[in-house]
Amino acid sequence: MSAPTTSHQHRRAHAVDEVLPLPKLVTYGFQHVVAFYAGAVLVPIIIAGAINLPQQDLVKLITADLFTCGIASIIQAVGVWKIGVRLPLLQGVTFAGVSPIIAIALAHGGGSASLLYVYGAVIVAGIFTFLIAPVFIKLLRFFPPVVTGTLITIIGLCLVPVGAGDAVTNPHTGQHDPTNIRWFLYALGTIAIIVAIQRLFRGFVATIAVLLGLVIGCTVAYALGDMHFDKVGQAGVVGFTQPFLFGMPKFDIVACLTMIIVLLITAVESTGSTIATGEIVGKRIKASDIGNVLRADGVATVIGGIFNSFPYTAFSENVGLVRLTGVKSRWVVAAAGVIMIILGFLPKVAAIVSSIPNPVLGGAALTLFATVAVVGIQTLGKVDFTDHRNLIVVTTSLALALWVTAYPDVAKAMPTGIDLLFGSGISIGGVAAILLNIVFFHIGSRGPRVAGGGAITLDEVNAMTRERFTEVFGHVVQDVPWAIERAFEQRPFADTKALREAFQDAALTGSSEQQLELIRAFPNLGAEDATGHALAVDHVALSNLDEGDHNDVVELATAYLEHFGFPLVICARETERFERVLKNGWSRMDNSPGAEKAFALIEIAKIVNYRFSDLVADANPVAAARFSRFNELT
Repeated sequence: MSAPTTSHQHRRAHAVDEVLPLPKLVTYGFQHVVAFYAGAVLVPIIIAGAINLPQQDLVKLITADLFTCGIASIIQAVGVWKIGVRLPLLQGVTFAGVSPIIAIALAHGGGSASLLYVYGAVIVAGIFTFLIAPVFIKLLRFFPPVVTGTLITIIGLCLVPVGAGDAVTNPHTGQHDPTNIRWFLYALGTIAIIVAIQRLFRGFVATIAVLLGLVIGCTVAYALGDMHFDKVGQAGVVGFTQPFLFGMPKFDIVACLTMIIVLLITAVESTGSTIATGEIVGKRIKASDIGNVLRADGVATVIGGIFNSFPYTAFSENVGLVRLTGVKSRWVVAAAGVIMIILGFLPKVAAIVSSIPNPVLGGAALTLFATVAVVGIQTLGKVDFTDHRNLIVVTTSLALALWVTAYPDVAKAMPTGIDLLFGSGISIGGVAAILLNIVFFHIGSRGPRVAGGGAITLDEVNAMTRERFTEVFGHVVQDVPWAIERAFEQRPFADTKALREAFQDAALTGSSEQQLELIRAFPNLGAEDATGHALAVDHVALSNLDEGDHNDVVELATAYLEHFGFPLVICARETERFERVLKNGWSRMDNSPGAEKAFALIEIAKIVNYRFSDLVADANPVAAARFSRFNELT
């Protein structure tokens, strides 16, 4: 009897919280650092080059970056109080801040003195992010895919010229030299190496394609005499970049507002990374978890401003690495944080990195920045462009962003203060996307917003055709025609409560034959499509099982279907551990078919309720308010 008890207790420990043996922690942690390193050090290198920082200051920026990245990652993975989500999220400096940071610095003369205004804005934005965490979830309706996709696309496109500038820069003089084919070949060769590695390799090697591209490109440049390590010998073996290296921060209102917009963008990015990581590791993400993520981002960003670094967010490369390796322990990321802190005390390592020739760096930067733009385009793929309002939001924001990026001197025509906003394509494009979304979708319309990423109001639901209603809401009742028809017939809906009740009643009031049709419309637990994706999409607790546990679920579902003639339906969102799903399912095998039909309908009603809450904005404002308070206390 003791063996099963031990197995049951062992399964209670989530893989996220598993503390691996020290050799594995170090090995897996170092793998995270390797996958992260190239992207991490690119930000200070790009910024330093754009604002004309001397080499010795760049070395200090790199060591400061690594040091604070390590602290930020430990805060996020380990967690203290309500700070940190306690997931394997490795933190790094966000690329979203590169262009605005450069714009802020150049607006104040460039060089090390201009960084005082940058760090002032970074600290203010970090404090803002920490304070806004409890209410940010309520602001997410202002950041539907049309806004986030536009912002991310703008970030990528506006950064491409930065990489292009490096790609034609003479590494000996630091001056642009676009007519020299030598620099062109370095950049193109680096891109070709990255592409070749992605094409020829899989797994871990593919994840470090950018790093390998930089290493191979630097090797060739060194062999041809275009890379020198003179500064490495001058750098100390051990060193530390002290807080406020360049002096006490200075504060500019427009700079602070610009950086706050950047942090709002990264907050949305962090939310997406957290949800994605939760799905990968099989852990349900609550509203309170998002608050914890943002508090950690805010604290890390404030620390970055103090220790001469920049805003922080989760690195998507490392989220992908968690999926790729299957190593879910958050303590691996904590180990990676320790390794980065150690690297932050090694100036010679930073000096080697700072010696990368500009054309090689530019080639790698071009691929990374273009990748960011593609992520934005993927997000925009979720947007309904048959709605002209979405089209106007995207096209206008992109046009403004690319206009300012192509001709940055337009900022000189603006009044003092406002010129900084127009000094960055990301800033003006981001502000335009947010404001246009509010103008088109949040001002002058009546009723709560439902579906469509917040684009459809209750009034519009009441005016829908039967076909449009089915398209928007069919998934709530598993696209069963009679259930959709019953809900549609209840129009007009006075409020979202009435809309919810229409679907609840539709699911529970059909004839006996209709109810069986509804039950049979749901897929079996454990069923997968041809690509291996789960068909029972509501069963979050069952979406990341190992082979043995998945087979147990399939065995239960098969036996149940053979016994009762309809699939086993369980609202697994209310069950965090799959063992309880198994226990519940096997215990129901002794019920009569009539009792099981009633059980299935109750579970379907729960699923309908959850799907409705997912789809409808402010579906239950009273409960949402109460549970948000509860989440803050747990």
